[in-house]
Amino acid sequence: MRRWVIALVLAAAFCAASGLAAAGDFDGSRPLMLALFSVQECAPVEGCQAVDVETAGLPRFLRIDFAQKIIRRAEGQGEGPTSAIERVESVGAILHLQGAEAGRENLEDGFGWSLAIDQASGRAVLTASGREAGFVAFGACLPQ
Repeated sequence: MRRWVIALVLAAAFCAASGLAAAGDFDGSRPLMLALFSVQECAPVEGCQAVDVETAGLPRFLRIDFAQKIIRRAEGQGEGPTSAIERVESVGAILHLQGAEAGRENLEDGFGWSLAIDQASGRAVLTASGREAGFVAFGACLPQ
């Protein structure tokens, strides 16, 4: 229960702050901080279920660096791999980022990911899929 209250407070703060953002803040011209609030984990037999961000193996905060074309854990979120942004395209009012990762060494557990950012509000949806699993994470961005 406490986690949900914290997540709701963070969501309200990010939504309020994103409303104050200037036009162009979410168009890929400046770095962003992505806060993930909720995750759905999906499997072929079990279907989809809500899980904590940490249970899904995701950091709560990600830094998106458009200049270097990478996404990485935000400072204070522990060490972790960076992910190369292989494609950036604006379609309508949504900024789309995409990439793919090989996964862990000696395992065939690679995955592809896509991040859709609403250019007006900063709200975001991150999807990732691989062999027999998929994730949908919801969050919001703040300009850095």
